[in-house]
Formats: sequence, structure tokens, C-alpha cells
Amino acid sequence: MGLFDMSTKRMTLSRGIELAQSTPHAVLLDVRTVEEFEQGHLPGSVNLPVNRIQSIAFDKQIPLFVYCQSGMRSGRACSYLQQAGYTATNIGGLAGYQGTLESGRTT
Repeated sequence: MGLFDMSTKRMTLSRGIELAQSTPHAVLLDVRTVEEFEQGHLPGSVNLPVNRIQSIAFDKQIPLFVYCQSGMRSGRACSYLQQAGYTATNIGGLAGYQGTLESGRTT
């Protein structure tokens, strides 16, 4: 599969993780609930639930790679973040992801 899934025009989660890891100072932003985050999240990610996205305190120069469970909440979060002047990329959702996840609260 290429950079974008042709049927949805969204970046794949695996490609988004690669881009985040290769982008200096990038943040993987998990916008799921605290409970979902604690059950399993991408290593090194930061949790900011979508219903609290207005409280974001990152420097606007920091690239954000945003994910959730299915890609819907991360899409809403990216729309808000982009309107607020952030560089935010929706990398989709964890549903079906086969990679390593961490559990517990890390942020």
C-alpha cells in the first residue's frame, strides 16, 4: 500500500508512525480517552483527549501526528489544531494495528 489509502485518502497508521519518528521534535498525539490510552497506546505518545483539545499547550512549531481508535476523533482534533495554527496530521486509528503498544499512564 502506498502513502495514502486510495479508498479513504488517509495516511496509514504505520506510515504516520514512521513519519513522526523521522520528523525532528514531532509528537505522537493520542486523542482517545484517558482510559483508552491507559489500556494501550503507541510508545512515546502523549495523551490529550479530543474533548480537551482546546487546552493544548504545545509550541505551534512542533509537528503533531494525531491518532485515535478509528481515525474519526483524530480527524476532528486535526481540524481544530490546524485552524488554531498547528501543523497536525491525522494518521488514523489503532483499530487493526498489529504493532507494539505500551499500557499505563506515561504522561
